[in-house]
Amino acid sequence: MSAGQVNCLVTGATGYIGARLVPLLLDQGHRVRALARDPNKLADVPWRERAELARGDLGDVDSLITAFDGIDVVYYLVHSMGTATDFAAEEARAVRNVVTAARRAGVRRLVYLGGLHPEGRKLSPHLESRRAVGDTLIESGIETVVLKAAVVVGSGSASFEMIRHLTDRLPVMTTPKWVHNRIQPIAVHDALYYLVAAATVAVPSSRTWDIGGPDVLEYGDMMRIYAEVAGLHQRRLVVLPFLTPRIASLWVGTVTPIPSGLARPLIESLECDAVMRNSDIDAIVGPPPGGLTGYRQAVELALERAARGGRPRPGTRCTPSPPTCCPATRSGPAKSSTATSAPPRLPPRPRTSGHPLKTPSTAAGGTRSSWRPGAALGAAVARGRTQRDHIAVGCRHPVTRAGVAGDHGHAPAQVHPAGDCLSPRHPGPVVLGDAAALYTAALRALAADVIASAG
Repeated sequence: MSAGQVNCLVTGATGYIGARLVPLLLDQGHRVRALARDPNKLADVPWRERAELARGDLGDVDSLITAFDGIDVVYYLVHSMGTATDFAAEEARAVRNVVTAARRAGVRRLVYLGGLHPEGRKLSPHLESRRAVGDTLIESGIETVVLKAAVVVGSGSASFEMIRHLTDRLPVMTTPKWVHNRIQPIAVHDALYYLVAAATVAVPSSRTWDIGGPDVLEYGDMMRIYAEVAGLHQRRLVVLPFLTPRIASLWVGTVTPIPSGLARPLIESLECDAVMRNSDIDAIVGPPPGGLTGYRQAVELALERAARGGRPRPGTRCTPSPPTCCPATRSGPAKSSTATSAPPRLPPRPRTSGHPLKTPSTAAGGTRSSWRPGAALGAAVARGRTQRDHIAVGCRHPVTRAGVAGDHGHAPAQVHPAGDCLSPRHPGPVVLGDAAALYTAALRALAADVIASAG
């Protein structure tokens, strides 16, 4: 595809990546159409007047054919993690509809952001589904660019918020053995840099391209570095080999605002290394001006952004520079050559942070605490998550499950914020009641796993 202005459609425009990608594509001079099941959810985004909004549902191929009319490049930035139904089957149906609509509308290129994983080994259901989506796009006959990344480090990213909240709240953590697996994290502005470039960069064929930051770290080291940057005392990790993803997801769902249904696929995807196999991307897209951002600086930027209510600090690389492979229409800020100081600590207690302790509301006719083990004492409730349909990650106000990232068409329970104006809430400390709730939930999950394996 030749460089210059192209017509782009972004699915998942209400999501964490999509909401940040749209204004960057506009800054490059592209025309952008943002797809949503309910365009009214995009009424207040800062780029609303610069982009076209389209109504569409990935479960309705006819709506996609209409939305794709006149589009050159379609960005596929949705997933179904956290849904109560079979997310792999939902994703398979959605990608088939996208391919059908793209063929009918004459779309010239498809761009997808998948997950890094090793070859030749069994993958988690989440990673296997993402791999299958990428393969379907590549085999569509339409020119396809699949970018594969590991943990995206940014304020509001579900993977980063899991690291952030666990490290903030637990001085001593019991962890699965995968805490020693290797991860190659990438700063969100670097991931966006490659996504912007993917609109016009010339590629030899449809294929996958690995992207990642300059650091390869164990997951446990990522938590320790976060603690250092945040000014916390040293965190201690106790590895429990028998700790299954199910049990670990209950811990995450209780200690953080990330629901267990979303935490489990995220945790399962960490059971294997997530490291770039090659640097082929360098041959078609030059590195960002100033180079890739290291993990430590990415954490510093993420925490500064959170402290500023989701707004990037002037002079930082929270907004990526234009790709070097494309004609720049607007210069981006250069990365500072020196590391910034640790950001100021946020208020540690929920009450002083503006999040008074509340009791959970009745859900689906159940009892006040029936929707989650130990919810009456859980740390997430102390953080303000008082309804199970409210998700607080990356949002200044709770976001309901029906209106979260991706707009997949099947009410996915995803956790990404709907724009740069949103910021993560700061977690409060874990209290004694949380330990009892965690212990009870973990024992129940362990018993269920033992019974299942015995049967």
